[in-house]
Amino acid sequence: MLALAGYPLGLTFRVLDPSVDPPAGDVAPSVTSPFDDLIALDGFLEGCEVVTYEFEQVPAASARRIAQRVPVHPSPDILEVAQDRLAEKELFLSLDIPTPRFARVDDHSMVTGAVAEIGIPSILKTRGGGYDGKGQLRLTDHSGKDHAWENLGGAPCILEELIDFDRELSIVAARTADGSIAFYPPVENHHTGGILRLSVAPAPDLTQDLVDQAEHHARRVLERYDYQGVLAIELFEKDGVLFGSEIAPRVHNSGHWTIDGAETSQFENHLRGILGKPLGDPSVRGHAAMVNLIGATPDLDAMLAAGGHVHLYGKEARSGRKLGHVNLRAGSADELEEGIGRITALVDQGRS
Repeated sequence: MLALAGYPLGLTFRVLDPSVDPPAGDVAPSVTSPFDDLIALDGFLEGCEVVTYEFEQVPAASARRIAQRVPVHPSPDILEVAQDRLAEKELFLSLDIPTPRFARVDDHSMVTGAVAEIGIPSILKTRGGGYDGKGQLRLTDHSGKDHAWENLGGAPCILEELIDFDRELSIVAARTADGSIAFYPPVENHHTGGILRLSVAPAPDLTQDLVDQAEHHARRVLERYDYQGVLAIELFEKDGVLFGSEIAPRVHNSGHWTIDGAETSQFENHLRGILGKPLGDPSVRGHAAMVNLIGATPDLDAMLAAGGHVHLYGKEARSGRKLGHVNLRAGSADELEEGIGRITALVDQGRS
């Protein structure tokens, strides 16, 4: 999706991926290599003017090595923070961004003290490696804490307060070298089993105060790292207050609606940001939504007939895997809701 957004701008691309058949290989030359193969990295860089990444499990050490020869955006420093839930929480606190209370858990002996500090119910999360609901374990009573750390593989963790939030939101923003920032409207996200299923833009019942809070949180992170490119922050809303949950220093699933629903997509603005180009208008075109296709792909003609803008990733189907998404655009919230209903009905049929 980055490459497809960049070709109209006259850009060319090369992809490094451990997979022998990466989706981006359909639109750009690809190099198959582990991210930490230093010889492959050096060869990959030949002729590159700038390097970016589209998921945050790329080793920060590899990004730093690349940055010695070629600019890497976003910064390897924020990449490293995004890989460690403890570092994320400490970043939020340092920037006066509200976040659920948390405690560090390095070993089994620290679980009891963390529970005494944070309380029950709470959620134990591995500090690294978790996404789409992985690496997490809810503690609903005190008996659950006895083997919780071992059940997560004995890895360094944090115990996080479980907030009974009103809804989940996120904000996507782009920043370029001169400090200009383009904020997309906050969106409302719906998850099942820890996997994003639906994003609605702009979020319903969005007040100016919520917009201001979301933009404040994003601005503080962007300016701390002299950021270039797209950043997403996942947020919890509780009683009119937005709590920072996670950062994603990359184009983000909850911003995929922008391909069809915004004046300038997050993918184009990411490229503009990392190249120091003027940012495009992030305004939503009326009302928009994205429905993820998880595990199975409904009939293409049916999705098109239902008004969907379909984006398939060329991935082999398997349970829990994101295979693509469907974007919708409408002139009113009611019309959008009807479209979401049509597409989600097809998605449900495809899974049955």
